[in-house]
Amino acid sequence: MRLAFITLHYKNLNDTLGLLESLGNCIIPKEHQVKIYVVDNEGSQELTQKIKKFNLAQLVVSGANLGFAAGNNLGFRQAIADGYEVIVAINNDTYVDRDFIKHIIESPITDTSVGAVGGLIYFAPGFEFKKDYVQKDLGKVVWYAGGEFDWNNVLGSNGHVDEVDRGQFRAVEQTAFVTGALLITRADVLKKVGLFDEKYFMYLEDVDFCYRLKLAGYNVLFDPKIKLWHKVAQSSGIGSSLNDYFITRNRLYFGAKYARPRTKFALLREAVKKLGSGTPAQKQAIRDFFSGKLGKGTFFTRQVV
Repeated sequence: MRLAFITLHYKNLNDTLGLLESLGNCIIPKEHQVKIYVVDNEGSQELTQKIKKFNLAQLVVSGANLGFAAGNNLGFRQAIADGYEVIVAINNDTYVDRDFIKHIIESPITDTSVGAVGGLIYFAPGFEFKKDYVQKDLGKVVWYAGGEFDWNNVLGSNGHVDEVDRGQFRAVEQTAFVTGALLITRADVLKKVGLFDEKYFMYLEDVDFCYRLKLAGYNVLFDPKIKLWHKVAQSSGIGSSLNDYFITRNRLYFGAKYARPRTKFALLREAVKKLGSGTPAQKQAIRDFFSGKLGKGTFFTRQVV
């Protein structure tokens, strides 16, 4: 198997280098080939120098902050062009154990009926939403163990968030979506269904991709043997204006593409209400959606507080 990882770098250099180090420490069976494409969304000269010590890594310079969707797509295209078969999007603010690559190779992703596989993602110790866990449970608190999607409200949510893993996750299961923090797919799948929709810029592009997989007849699976640890929301910040803007706008875009007429009407009614009562970021997001300003939108060109 030829296996390629795609990770985006945007600030947080130590996170990116930490991921590369943990991937470099993984067991790689000798009959398999691994490459890590680091898409530089920042233009970091320090990254350019420091990445040279990682034998598996190759720098891909984007030239601008392309966002999560387009940045990953740049890496996807390079990996496909270089002949890699299995392609993995992975957040740069994560780290893995030595068996991580081995478990990907052993996962159902080689089954042609499978379009994407996700793994069991824990909060990195100290990055939990709650702070009342006992010391022995740190590193076992779940951030993602399968995904759920509420079509009535057009909201995706990670399954089993804040649960402590006590061995309850054993079986490979169908899931509504795989988070883009760790999304394992294949080159032939990407060629068939397309890459991430760049109109999202960030947030919900993973849910959209997985929904397109299902429309194309593929299975989307959660495999708990594949594990990693996530320093949650290092780049965007839960509850930040950036988070508020893109989730608000992208829910409207996703709903307009796929939701039932009744749900579309409810979303539009909610949007009109928030134009009067929402946060500044929400109001800007709604105006941008109605004026067709998708992708990067106007978030970075207007000050949102």
